[in-house]
Amino acid sequence: MKRVVCISLGPSSQDRTFVVRLLDQEIQVEKRGTDGDLQRAAELIEKLDGQVAAFGLDSMNRTFVVGKKTWVHEEIDMLARRAHSTPVVDGSELKRTLERWAVAQMERQFPELFRGKLVFVPSGVDRYGMSTVLQNAGARLVFGDVIFHWGLPWALKSLSQLETYSRLAMPYLCGRPYKSMYPVGRRQEEQRPLGTHWFEEADIIAGSLHYIRRYAPDSLYNKVIITNQLQSEDLDDLRRRGVRMVLTTTPEIDGESFGTNVLEAIFVALLDKPFAEIRLDDYLNLIPRTGIQPRVVYPQGQPVDVEKFAFVIHPLTAKDIFKHPLLKYLKFLPERWVEWLVAFSPVMLLSHVTGARSATGRELEGWLLGLGATPKEMMTRNPEFTYRKLLRAAEIAEGLGAKIMGLGAFTSIVGDAGVTVAKRANIAITSGNSYTVASTLEAAKTVARRMGHDLTSGVAAVVGATGSIGAVSARLVAQVARKVILVAPRPEKLLELQEKIQSESKAEVVIATEALDWLVDADLIITTTTARGGKIIDIEKVKPGCVICDVARPLDIQEADARKRPDVLVIESGELEVPGPVDFHFNIGLPPKTAYACLSETMILAMDGRYESFTLGREIEMDKVKDIYKMGKKHGFKLAAIRSFGRVVTDQEIRLVREHADDARRRRKMPVPPALPEVDEMPATAPETAAPPAREPGPRAEMP
Repeated sequence: MKRVVCISLGPSSQDRTFVVRLLDQEIQVEKRGTDGDLQRAAELIEKLDGQVAAFGLDSMNRTFVVGKKTWVHEEIDMLARRAHSTPVVDGSELKRTLERWAVAQMERQFPELFRGKLVFVPSGVDRYGMSTVLQNAGARLVFGDVIFHWGLPWALKSLSQLETYSRLAMPYLCGRPYKSMYPVGRRQEEQRPLGTHWFEEADIIAGSLHYIRRYAPDSLYNKVIITNQLQSEDLDDLRRRGVRMVLTTTPEIDGESFGTNVLEAIFVALLDKPFAEIRLDDYLNLIPRTGIQPRVVYPQGQPVDVEKFAFVIHPLTAKDIFKHPLLKYLKFLPERWVEWLVAFSPVMLLSHVTGARSATGRELEGWLLGLGATPKEMMTRNPEFTYRKLLRAAEIAEGLGAKIMGLGAFTSIVGDAGVTVAKRANIAITSGNSYTVASTLEAAKTVARRMGHDLTSGVAAVVGATGSIGAVSARLVAQVARKVILVAPRPEKLLELQEKIQSESKAEVVIATEALDWLVDADLIITTTTARGGKIIDIEKVKPGCVICDVARPLDIQEADARKRPDVLVIESGELEVPGPVDFHFNIGLPPKTAYACLSETMILAMDGRYESFTLGREIEMDKVKDIYKMGKKHGFKLAAIRSFGRVVTDQEIRLVREHADDARRRRKMPVPPALPEVDEMPATAPETAAPPAREPGPRAEMP
């Protein structure tokens, strides 16, 4: 039986011996660690020289090939020269052949695995060949050589940058001790996070597990790892960190995957010819003969379906522009100039959304894309200006692997509300307005009950009632409330909506072109206008205990006005708690794990695999509001904490507003409503019918 010995500078506690059977030959493989002691490694080579078929240098590169340049590391080269009879290999030949082939095999097996993904390669000089294949597969590459060689917070972001860095740094590094480039000895087992930003941002991490074990953060949730070896203790560590998939470029041997140096040493033993006569083609011909294949491992026990989405956001005001780290330096310029200038900026890839997990077990990943235009810029320009930006965003999203893109804020309003963009784009488009309606009414129902209002005998008002969100909100509210007040500037639209609601429900419907005094009797007011900061409601005229649900962006009610009425509760709507440990990696203006309803609708559709243009245009379909609400419950979305003017409203604050309202009612000699039981979950809306059910005692109707 032939024998190969693989020597490493790693811990001797991981020493092992196993037998490999390939091409009807048995080869004994021994792994020997030297605890970082180079002299001990040299003595081991001298002792076994001539007694074994080949030596493998484990995690020690004798040569580095980057581009057309080759560098020899002096220390490792001197170590290899201690052998005079036995061939010494470091796995570099297989890294340049087998790893390239293995990655190409993985791309064929998982066609969407690399395209558009951010791949972090801790050591590009060690994985140049693999990196070229990853780039050809459509991956975006980032290299950590500067970070881990010098401790500097700079990443290399292209192969050309890596090649330039290599020409400058490798002549010096190859003359330095090997430990300055690579973790050796106990350092391979000790964790010292470094470059954590890139580990966290990456979709895929490609390279030695010694780098990952030492420098990566504790959480690598949902990451994909590409490496050339995977032992049982490595798998346990990756499982603990939440890694989703591990791809090894070397095959499984005795239940584990070992480094390219092990396999190259085995190949040398199998070829049974003078080492000086072995050529690269000999290795290439052995690959199909041995039948080896790359290995796919799911540390969490089973493959997970990962759905993909994209979502477009933009600044609501000029002040929001300055929050971007690259634009904050423009503060010295007049705001209006900056607002105009940034509107022409290209679509930006803002962040990679990770960690969202459906209650059904499906994983979700996505990307936030940014437009520079504020609502003022969008609304004063021809819609084609925004269409072009959105279509470019859809192209970027498609390139990243997303199959649906949501339109956030004013991008869902401009022009024909997404219809044109959906026709021209290659992926599905949704405005998110269906789920905005559902979450709005759920928030309104929850808070109204806590303020003591039973809408089956109360009054609800919808301001902006003929808009896309306002109209369907009004129709749903009318199935519950005794009386509904509809406010909008266009009388012909109001009359049309009034007729429709009266055909669907028994609610009394009042219409008005201006709010004025019509809202004084409303228990619940839903405002859905696009007035961009104009004063829509005179809050001082509403009744004590009124709940105002402000859906508009920017808000219709100003915080300074709301402070004048401590007995009135103004809330924002459309904010959901996303299931799973989601991280948006970008400040969207909400607490962690919380998303606006338009964003949530996009995520829900992706989780459900419904890659269709769901909500488009000015009209929102009742059935779609109900469908998306049910889908949201199915996947684990739920109403987040009630918010008002950007902050969470606590239970104590709601009770305080209720107390102020009750005091004001008593002073005005108005009845004080009793406390109503809490409703834990919002039932689905009652189905639309031409003849609505009569209001009789018993279970009351509900709205989303």
